[in-house]
Amino acid sequence: MNQPLLKLSGVHTHIGAYHILHGVDLAVPRGQLTMLLGRNGAGKTTTLRTIMGLWQASQGEIVFDGESLRGKGTPDIAQRDIAYVPENTGIFADLTVRENILLAARGARRVEDIDPARLEWIYGLFPAIRKFWAYPAGKLSGGQKQMLAVSRAIVEPRKLILIDEPSKGLAPAIIANMIAAFRELKQTQTTILLVEQNFNFARQLGDTVAVMDDGRVVHAGSMAELAADEQLQARLLGLSLGQHQ
Repeated sequence: MNQPLLKLSGVHTHIGAYHILHGVDLAVPRGQLTMLLGRNGAGKTTTLRTIMGLWQASQGEIVFDGESLRGKGTPDIAQRDIAYVPENTGIFADLTVRENILLAARGARRVEDIDPARLEWIYGLFPAIRKFWAYPAGKLSGGQKQMLAVSRAIVEPRKLILIDEPSKGLAPAIIANMIAAFRELKQTQTTILLVEQNFNFARQLGDTVAVMDDGRVVHAGSMAELAADEQLQARLLGLSLGQHQ
């Protein structure tokens, strides 16, 4: 159990002529929430997409639960109980909230096949899911779409959830709801790798943190230690917590 659930070693990713990741080393501890921070363009989203096989690593190794993911396709990776919430949410706008949830529940052919206790738990995390159950997803607000995207990722128990900037563009009340939901999700021992720009959001949720710059991880350690060290924040991220309450 001391072994990380996910480990990247020397991962390089090229997208066309562009060399985006330059040897990423990253360990995601089992049962914890790891924050992946860094300035815009540092390679955070590319790291998530490379883990999911949406872009293939050109060099290095990606090991999940003792098994290499290198060279595997996205459907194969998803079958290993890995869920991905992209920055654009990835929901189906023309389908209802109900239909979006059902599609994500791979073991269910109808809503009645979904664990009712699991659905009630999701409704408790995000009441809007119940309220807008029959609405087309495309008519939801930005915050409600983000809630739906996370709900789809957790409708079945997952070993690992990758989430890209869940608080981006959300109102403070929705961000508070999202923080409360992730805190509850953490209690289930689900392993989460979360990309975030909002440092206040990150410090409230992260157990461990990795900071990226120019396609590499330049710092890894405890989120609490980074949150307490304003000089380190300024050096790594160009900010201090005092400016981002």
